[in-house]
Amino acid sequence: MQSADETTLTISSRNYSSWSLRGWLLGKLSGLAFETVSVPIDAASRAELLLLSPSILVPCLTHDGIKVWDTLAIAEYLNEIRPDAHLLPHERHARAHCRSICGEMHSGFSALRSALPMNLRAHFPNFRIWSRAQHDIERIVTIWRDCLARYGGPWLFGDIIGMADAMYAPVVTRFLTYDVKLEPDIAEYCMRVLAQPFVAEWIDAAKAEQEDIDELDMEF
Repeated sequence: MQSADETTLTISSRNYSSWSLRGWLLGKLSGLAFETVSVPIDAASRAELLLLSPSILVPCLTHDGIKVWDTLAIAEYLNEIRPDAHLLPHERHARAHCRSICGEMHSGFSALRSALPMNLRAHFPNFRIWSRAQHDIERIVTIWRDCLARYGGPWLFGDIIGMADAMYAPVVTRFLTYDVKLEPDIAEYCMRVLAQPFVAEWIDAAKAEQEDIDELDMEF
């Protein structure tokens, strides 16, 4: 049985689970020490990864006897207990902006999710992107470009990588997997995210995984 003072983050597949990446990256950026617990891809988690189930199984943070699930809730909790990490910006207007674009990522971009599922081990050159997914891509690029211009970069809300960068990190990996063509300024931001040590660590671990979901490993 887990003790009250044991801190864990339960995740699913590193290769396929975008929400696991978000939760894990937020935990790492917060500086909170935690043990990562990986659950195998069973029928329930497989359905979730294939967008066939509305359940939210992972990630789940257990800290100080408290369980927190849903990535936005985890982000807000970590910001409360680790304020010096500045996961959210210091200024109120910037925090409101950050929460808004994170909420948009959390609940939106359904066409992108279904047409370009996260798959870090795959690469599909010249992938044909459906028009609805392209609309999502254009909206995301607009968000990034606005943030980088408004707050000066190199991260979405200034000189500290934070909640917004973590929420959009899986999109960066999707752009790489599906060979999405990007303007130089956005491509530079994507390369910065991919080179971030925690993101690079996650990608290396994902490439070492053995579990496969056939539906997500084929070009369609």
